[in-house]
Amino acid sequence: MTRPAISLGPLATPVRRSLNGDHPGETGTMLPPLIDHHVHLMIVGIDALADGNLAGAVDLGSPLDLVSAGRRRDGFPRVDYAGNFLTARGGYPVGRPWAAPGSVRELDAEPGDSRAALPGAAETAVREQQAFGASVIKVALNSAAGPVFDRATLAAVVAAARELDLPVVAHVEGDGMTALAVDAGVDALAHTPFTERIDDALIARAVAAGQRWISTLFVAGYGSTTPESERALDNLTRFRAAGGHVLYGTDLGNGEQPLGVNPAELALLIEAGLGASDLISTITDPWPRRSRAEGIATFVPGPPPAALDELPDWLATACVVPAEDLETL
Repeated sequence: MTRPAISLGPLATPVRRSLNGDHPGETGTMLPPLIDHHVHLMIVGIDALADGNLAGAVDLGSPLDLVSAGRRRDGFPRVDYAGNFLTARGGYPVGRPWAAPGSVRELDAEPGDSRAALPGAAETAVREQQAFGASVIKVALNSAAGPVFDRATLAAVVAAARELDLPVVAHVEGDGMTALAVDAGVDALAHTPFTERIDDALIARAVAAGQRWISTLFVAGYGSTTPESERALDNLTRFRAAGGHVLYGTDLGNGEQPLGVNPAELALLIEAGLGASDLISTITDPWPRRSRAEGIATFVPGPPPAALDELPDWLATACVVPAEDLETL
């Protein structure tokens, strides 16, 4: 007996691909462009995702020369860049072998004197990231690895980014770091918190503030159950249930992962309570952009899956195509 296909929601449209020698009228599903909201091109290479199934990516930490070079590239994926990791003096990821030279910007503490006539270190650093092409600001709050910003300095970074209409995303790791990010008005977390259980009251505050959490569940255990993976899954499950805004992201460059859609990350999002239409929404969300790219689409060949647990592998067969190549059925 054939099971009925699951409902993919309003973002999915049955289509036929234009007739040509390679695809003679192939049928499938059209989706908006797929986006990985956490990658590191300084590790995998600036061209590693070209000609893959991602139409967009968000690079969360790179040297500024890579940012400026990347902004001049044509083709796909279309990448939004955070530029440097902004961190406290001696803070994470200073000294990490994977952090390319020039990818970390250490900031001294803000003096807290609002009467100062000259821009402080935080404002100067934020403006420099934007000048090189960054459309996101990344801060590192890792108390497990070293010093972190005090409240005044983090507030100064967030305020400077607000003036330029740039969202701030934080790497949070260690006790109290999620609370610090929520209190400061950070717009997004680069990872689902994995080193501490986030209580329901703090989750409610994060949701009320409109904070986004980028999933990166796979790298908390790489397919194995660990204390970190269990905490992350529990935190994201409760964040999602409370109405939190989840973004698909893999932290590509961190361990072995496919150069494109990672079915294991999607499977963990299903385990966290996302349904089929939710999964499609989180992997097609245009953040940090306000609208989706025009003129391109995702084409997934063949019939939609009949069960939710088949959806991740089905999505991994997608490709990027011109929207004009697809005819609605």
